Amino acid sequence: MAKIRVLIVDDSVVVRRIVSDVLTADPELEVVGTAAHGKIAMAKIPQVNPDIITLDIEMPEMDGLETLVAIRKIYPKLPVIMFSTLTARGATTTLDALSRGASDYVTKPANVGSVAAAQQSLRDQLIPKIKALCGKAGRVAPAAATPAPNVARPVPAPRSALVKASPIEVLAIGVSTGGPNALSELLPAIPANFPVPIVIVQHMPPMFTKLLADRLDQQCEIGVHEGAVGDRILPGQAYVAPGDYHMIVKRDRANLVLALQQEPPENSCRPAVDVLFRSVVGIYGSGTLGVILTGMGQDGLRGCELIRDVGGQVLAQDEQSSVVWGMPGFVANAGLADAVLPLNQIAGEIVRRVQKGRVGIPTERTLKYL
Repeated sequence: MAKIRVLIVDDSVVVRRIVSDVLTADPELEVVGTAAHGKIAMAKIPQVNPDIITLDIEMPEMDGLETLVAIRKIYPKLPVIMFSTLTARGATTTLDALSRGASDYVTKPANVGSVAAAQQSLRDQLIPKIKALCGKAGRVAPAAATPAPNVARPVPAPRSALVKASPIEVLAIGVSTGGPNALSELLPAIPANFPVPIVIVQHMPPMFTKLLADRLDQQCEIGVHEGAVGDRILPGQAYVAPGDYHMIVKRDRANLVLALQQEPPENSCRPAVDVLFRSVVGIYGSGTLGVILTGMGQDGLRGCELIRDVGGQVLAQDEQSSVVWGMPGFVANAGLADAVLPLNQIAGEIVRRVQKGRVGIPTERTLKYL
């Protein structure tokens, strides 16, 4: 099998060497070139024909955002992973990069104590993302790729005749790679009078989730917030799990509120979709609508099994519209999805299912949550 060809773009000689050593040690990867800034990278792409690029954000001559825009004009399908610092500025720039077409990002190892620890951090973060993004990527070609043929999807397992369909009382969303852009398309299509709350796990580190929630809040008719301990769960409001914390829903007297915890990661993730979905099923039961969007790995699979077991409903994003068809692919291939849909159809399907059997309850976007 041909190795995945990687071009490393970073102005730091030390970083280029560390990343090269880590990637070269993997038998499935090959570093075919390095570049100190974007102008060199743009010249090298047609020479070395990479399958994927790792791209630093802060560089002289031509920085990461400028380089990304130039790449996307010529190579719209070439996967690009941004290298980001774990700072407010780094998070903001990373979200800008994702909105401009970056495939994913990794945070640079910081305060890890040694070169060996930095290398291990890159092995854990970078290599799985490279392999996931290149799972369906071909060689670089400016021309648009030929769409894959339609493939029959498994039919969801039949529900028990004893389980009666319940009105949807909560929308729970799990998403990872490609998620910020997917949420930026999905959530603005949800109307202000949406009659149920929305809880979301997007795999992201601390600080990134707050900035993402703030950006989504500006784009949406509903309110979007980073979840905090004790937040009441209200209709027409969306809550994004904060980075490095599992988010759950629990009862507090007459209210439903959020709680945060730092139990061990599940599916190598914290926050984890499965943790959130378990808590949602425990509170809302068959009134749960779970949605699994683009992402690598299989976080959310067990949670969707629980949703189906209690008579709830599940939607999954289709392969063609996913950046990585890992999380939704596992759910679809297990026969757990009531529908497998392109991203641009999911909001409409959510609204249709939530409104079924109920009259919409108006909610104000300015509704204060305590």
